Amino acid sequence: MRALLFGALLGLLLLTVTPAALGTAALTLATQPAVIAFAAGLLVRPALGRQVRGWAA
Repeated sequence: MRALLFGALLGLLLLTVTPAALGTAALTLATQPAVIAFAAGLLVRPALGRQVRGWAA
């Protein structure tokens, strides 16, 4: 359900925002260290959860 809502929100965003403005915003966000750290945490989180479950078993 959450993925469906995220997809709908993303589709709405892409329909209302021009690609040039979206690219500029993405470039601006990509230069922020906090945003990079947050994105890395989201990518690592599933693997980290499996590893911790392995420790608890």
